[in-house]
Amino acid sequence: MADAARDAYGRRQWSEARDLYRACRQVGDLPADDLSALADAAWWLGLVDESIESAEAAYHANLALHRQREAAGQATTIAVNHFLRGKEAPGMGWLGRAAALLADDPDCAESGYLRYLTEVEGALGGPDPDSVISSARAVVDLGRRLGDKNLIAAGTVGEGRVLIKQGRVIEGLALLDGAMVAVQANELDPDWSGNIYCHMIDACYELTDVRRAKQWTQALEEWLSALPAAVLFSGVCRLHRSQILHVLGDWDGALQDATQVCTELEQIYSGTAAEGHYLIGEINRLRGQHADAELAYQRAHRLGRDPQPGLALLRLVQGQTQGAAAAIHAALIAVPHDRLARVALRGAQVDIALAAGDRTTANEAAAELTETANAFKTPGLLSIAHRATGTILLADAKPADALPALREACRLSLELPAPYDCARTRVLLATAYEQLGDTDTAEREKAAAAELLTELGAAPDTSATARTACNKPRPGGLTERETEVLSCLAAGRSNKEIAAALFISDKTVQRHLSNIFTKLGLTSRTAAAAYAFEHGLTTTDRPYSS
Repeated sequence: MADAARDAYGRRQWSEARDLYRACRQVGDLPADDLSALADAAWWLGLVDESIESAEAAYHANLALHRQREAAGQATTIAVNHFLRGKEAPGMGWLGRAAALLADDPDCAESGYLRYLTEVEGALGGPDPDSVISSARAVVDLGRRLGDKNLIAAGTVGEGRVLIKQGRVIEGLALLDGAMVAVQANELDPDWSGNIYCHMIDACYELTDVRRAKQWTQALEEWLSALPAAVLFSGVCRLHRSQILHVLGDWDGALQDATQVCTELEQIYSGTAAEGHYLIGEINRLRGQHADAELAYQRAHRLGRDPQPGLALLRLVQGQTQGAAAAIHAALIAVPHDRLARVALRGAQVDIALAAGDRTTANEAAAELTETANAFKTPGLLSIAHRATGTILLADAKPADALPALREACRLSLELPAPYDCARTRVLLATAYEQLGDTDTAEREKAAAAELLTELGAAPDTSATARTACNKPRPGGLTERETEVLSCLAAGRSNKEIAAALFISDKTVQRHLSNIFTKLGLTSRTAAAAYAFEHGLTTTDRPYSS
């Protein structure tokens, strides 16, 4: 029976191998190598508790045989399983055991795996990228000396990820592509192949390179289809697909995949489940389902994922501007060295700071976005930076300066494609054209934005855009912009909040209010609000908020 179990394991028939090994174990003790194989088969099936128990048995069996390398390898595997579940304390304990066993044996494969885990993969995005590169290259050198292709590929990927984070995108992607050659040639153990697939897609996603991320996600799906079971990697692949669908505008599909990820992986890989909950929060926020968004963000946070910038943007929509500003500020402090991780935070900070009347912070955020985009030069990052610049210029009543930046942001988001970002940018473009007196083009941009937002199901943005696109006569001879200002006033907003919401300056708000009072023969904000309610000019929406 043991031979049959080993044969099934060699054919990667994890379920069959597990059943046979378990049957063998019921009638007697399994050798250390068979216990290790049982732990691995259980892991592929997503049975993490069983995998850890079998790996611990293999660890002790190897120690009894004075096989320190093999015992250290099992200790490292156990540590990884604990880390994946978000259990850092036992994970660190098992890493300590592995390190102690390998202290006098630095040139074995097990030492290379441990070094990769602690000094490369575990240090990505940290304050000392040169040290990470040095360790990655040492792992590659060790792999070459030992003829271990897994180590070579892992170290290569590690260096590539660091180079990308440094802005050396072409060099970094070239290294990742090189590692993928070994994966697609089936030269690596399957767990290492899955790990490298995930690194490749993560790198593409953080660069907002949607097309490349989509291609590699499809390649990962094809690879997984050849395996009889791969619960963890299938879940990670599903998350990547969900993230891509979200960007591409298939929010129903993204929500379905993210929900399944949360159900399947919460007890196996808490980090991926946390990302799934965060994505659910994002979709619900954009759809105006705030209670569901809040709950999803809380679940992401409980599993260790900072729920920013999504939660801060939700707070902004809820009128908690100062709380939103403080949350984004704190989130940025937590990632001082990872420029790519700061992009989404800085993008949200522009809108939040403008709503708070904090032009200095908004300008600082836009400047960093521009610097990062120029360093990495990917369409997604450039689109974000151009939109941030255009948003601030609109708020400063400089539509002529804002227009080129916004047109470029729109072009890039169309190319990605990223329909929600495109719609947001079209709304800004409409504002710029309107301020320049080109009402015909402004209405076309609003109509295009409204069509996209309706298709997406972005209810708050859709209603705000539809309201501003309305061409029916307005009471009192008010212009479209004056009607928007009056609506915001009736909602209880201050001049600064109205300026931020409509991307105009405080002085422009004052001018519009003066015109409104004159046209309507009113003398107070209270009377103006009453007029708005009487004539159906009120709304609970917050125009153009993120």
